Amino acid sequence: MKKVLLAASLLTFGMAAQAQSSVTLYGRLDAGLEYMTGVPTGVGANGQATGSSHRFKAESGDWGTSLWGMKGVEDIGGGNKVLFQLQGSFNTMNGTGPGGGGLFNRWATVGMSNDRFGTLLLGRELFISNGVWDFDPFGQSSWSSASLVRGRNWPQSSNNISYQSPKIAGFDFYGQYALSNATNWNGNGSTVQGREGGAQITYTNSLFQIRGLYDEIRNPSNGQLGGAYNALNGGTVGANNANGNGVYGYSREYTAAVNVFLGQFKIQGAYQAIRSSGMTNLAPGQPSSLDHEWGGVTWQATPAAALIAAVYHVNGNNGAGNATIYTVGGSYNLSKRTLLDIQVATTQNSKTANYGLNANNFGDAAGTDNPLPGHSQTGVYAGIQHSF
Repeated sequence: MKKVLLAASLLTFGMAAQAQSSVTLYGRLDAGLEYMTGVPTGVGANGQATGSSHRFKAESGDWGTSLWGMKGVEDIGGGNKVLFQLQGSFNTMNGTGPGGGGLFNRWATVGMSNDRFGTLLLGRELFISNGVWDFDPFGQSSWSSASLVRGRNWPQSSNNISYQSPKIAGFDFYGQYALSNATNWNGNGSTVQGREGGAQITYTNSLFQIRGLYDEIRNPSNGQLGGAYNALNGGTVGANNANGNGVYGYSREYTAAVNVFLGQFKIQGAYQAIRSSGMTNLAPGQPSSLDHEWGGVTWQATPAAALIAAVYHVNGNNGAGNATIYTVGGSYNLSKRTLLDIQVATTQNSKTANYGLNANNFGDAAGTDNPLPGHSQTGVYAGIQHSF
């Protein structure tokens, strides 16, 4: 009898050891002060801004989105784990949370991973286009790779099935597919999201890293890669979502990006071709095609201090013109969890372009925060960021 009890105890202990689980609460708070020139003012008869001025602003999320979340893992043995992650954004300055995206507007996933075969997740995630984060000198801060494509690079996506492979000989693969949940596979106006998806492959070694990425976002109103904004799709057009007009919201995106590691220096660059189709009756200055590229360098001067310089450029067809952001900045780590940050930037627009530093809505109507066509916009912010 004692032997039976001992065997049962050992079996129970072994099962408990194999099925270990953990849950982690984490987050990030980002806040600072911002000064910007070239901010539109006044409203004319046609709804367009009539002038411009400057603005001081208390801002949250300039260096990185303020967020909080929970993630957990259960080891069920045999190299298999069950995973979950919940994450939502908020505004540090006023305490408000996300809008139409829900409490966990950035992540709400559950899935499984295997040491040999990779990770499979189901739920809501950052869209695969956010894969440029690793190759953006400013890490997709407010004034960086999302600005000149009006938020096209940083949306979230629902109804996802995603797969991340393990790394093999320096290569890894990531794929994402999001259902429209409509009777039309691509979307027909009955749901808030059209079909979305993409794939990326990355090669990494000690000297450099390269990534190729393809993704597409379908218009939920008709399933096309273009067209006007659908009011069903998440509320406000513009920053932090993919709901802008035409090519800024619904399009295909082809990306090639590179990191080069040279001791204290990291050189980064990328090219993106963003293309829509099926767009008719385009408004003047509304493009159906964008070419977007950037390059920059980060100098890790000390373990705590980093200096960054970068240039971002976009060129659009149909009279959209071109624009360039020139920017410098950096960060200083007070500790492992807290840093101070600063960025100075200017957007220089061609005669017909009106791109701003932020990922503003398309158009020159008052309230978009875009500078007047052909005008520049310059800004500086400084802030503090704490992670927990």
